[in-house]
Amino acid sequence: MTDRLSQLIQAVEEADSSKLLLEAVQNLADARLEGAIPILIEALSYNNPGAAVASVDGLISLGSVAVPSLLNLLDMHNYTARAWAIRALAGIGDPRGLVTLLGVATADFAMSVRRAAVKGLGSMKWHWFPDELREVAQEEALDALLFVAQQDEEWVVRYAAVVGLQSLAIAICHTHPDWRSEIQTQFNLMSCNDEVLAIRGRVWLAQQKLEQRIKQLDSHNFKQSIEASAIAENESPLSSSDWQDILSKLYEIKRQERIDSTSEGDPRRFQELAATITTTQAAT
Repeated sequence: MTDRLSQLIQAVEEADSSKLLLEAVQNLADARLEGAIPILIEALSYNNPGAAVASVDGLISLGSVAVPSLLNLLDMHNYTARAWAIRALAGIGDPRGLVTLLGVATADFAMSVRRAAVKGLGSMKWHWFPDELREVAQEEALDALLFVAQQDEEWVVRYAAVVGLQSLAIAICHTHPDWRSEIQTQFNLMSCNDEVLAIRGRVWLAQQKLEQRIKQLDSHNFKQSIEASAIAENESPLSSSDWQDILSKLYEIKRQERIDSTSEGDPRRFQELAATITTTQAAT
């Protein structure tokens, strides 16, 4: 442990007022040191919202290295800490948080947590996903976001769903034009029917951003540049076992959907995906 990290942690541990604790956690978060993760995680459970916000920001800036600790925190019974952890997972966008965000977006009782989850679903690091798994994951994200946009009673959550749908629409714009059309239809409905003017305004902005993206994709040079960028950014820190875990959780969601609504779905597809992911990861 470096002297600097030791000093920053000591300042957190010795803070004897809310103000000093906030300052100490903020300084620790700003340092962006991987060794600070356990203390930043611990700060999520403090009775100090300012310190929790600073911790979330620090964990997001550290990125995927913080995800295993955040996922471990989700197993605890401290709901306040869990809620802050979900905000951090949503901000990081690591695929390992996908299934958690799917469940929270549609079912959590706290609107602030649902809001964070739906925004996170739209801006996952989709370029990290193996091609075979990306489509399954994006389809689940689309279903969850449309559900929230149509049915959530809190306007701030529907507003966030518009943001999430915009991000997802841009991500799948050239790969799934049918899904893009589905999102555009939802935007048209909300722009006419949602009673909240702020949501209508945000839908209008989302429509403009999406139209700009479609025009850009019509440019051959732009298409080449994003393809090159996607190749350069495709490096993922996730292991084959991580992908297998994500796949098994998505399969469980699909299995439950079939039980609940007799929706179609072939388990063999998931078995084939698992075999493909294992082969692909072994070759890299």
